[in-house]
Amino acid sequence: MTTAADAPLPAARSAVAPSAAAPDTLSDLSETAVLGRIFPRLPRASAQLLGPGDDAAVISAPDGRFVVTTDMMIQGPDFRLAWSTPHDLGWKAAATNLSDVAAMGARPTALVVAIAAPPSTPVSVLEGITDGLRDCCEALAPGCGVVGGDLSASDALTLAVTAFGDLEGRAPVVRSGAHPGDTVALSGRLGAAGIGLELLFHLGVDALGVPDRDRANALKLTHPTEVAAQLTPVPPIASGPLAAIAGATAMLDVSDGLAIDAGRIARASGVSIDFDSSCLGERIEVALGGGEDHGLLATFPPDAVLPHGFRRLGTVVAASASNVGEITVDGARHDQGGWDPYRGWDGAAG
Repeated sequence: MTTAADAPLPAARSAVAPSAAAPDTLSDLSETAVLGRIFPRLPRASAQLLGPGDDAAVISAPDGRFVVTTDMMIQGPDFRLAWSTPHDLGWKAAATNLSDVAAMGARPTALVVAIAAPPSTPVSVLEGITDGLRDCCEALAPGCGVVGGDLSASDALTLAVTAFGDLEGRAPVVRSGAHPGDTVALSGRLGAAGIGLELLFHLGVDALGVPDRDRANALKLTHPTEVAAQLTPVPPIASGPLAAIAGATAMLDVSDGLAIDAGRIARASGVSIDFDSSCLGERIEVALGGGEDHGLLATFPPDAVLPHGFRRLGTVVAASASNVGEITVDGARHDQGGWDPYRGWDGAAG
């Protein structure tokens, strides 16, 4: 089985060559014609009983339940076209949803994707997004595919993905199950995506602060690991089911920053969490505050053997009414920062 750590980085490849004679923009084609260009590129889901082409898809739920999650990516607050290729966008849209499914201890089975775009958008952009969706599913969650979706028009390019998962007979791993004494552990990267975003905002813009494609491409060459962690994350999808099997008591996807997401587990569980600074790397503030690494943060019983890919970061601590949800580092209180979609956006769509 390919683990997230071994998973290949996204490669912009195409299973179906676009027709040179086809019109270039969405406004030149009917919705049916656009779908005809996209459908052949979509990955088929193993759980698919009925796929694209009807009013709704039908997917199997072998144990009688399914996990479902949804997420949006909007040009401006969530991505800049000067920094991300269409393939990058499709990859990230899939990866972030696959990670949420894995955080429940489930195996991703299917995606439904809705895309709204300006009518002037080249059809090749949607083809690139579709290729990114396909490549991410194949690399990180083999057997997961796109079973349907929708197309619409919008001033800003928008992707909305709904993901489904199979618990395979296991109980879901929720945020509210952590107990005092549990080990806090992480599978995946920590802080790299935050550094990548910092680099893009400082060095991937022109003199006026406008996102610049050439400068972003230069950063991809000089800082490939950090920029890729932000634009094309590789979450440890296989670690989710492994954590559930190993007895994880709580788990979530680290999307908004380690401190703020750990605080969510702590509040839901009525505990506090203490991180060991020696486990957080040299840039502790980046490790705690940088978001979008999409690693899996989990708690395990103190005597549990951590599954492959997980490393210890700290300990769950009993809390009183006054400090439930508190995050500390080596016992000292730490303010919970991180990503908030309603703060900090400068309004530039890029």
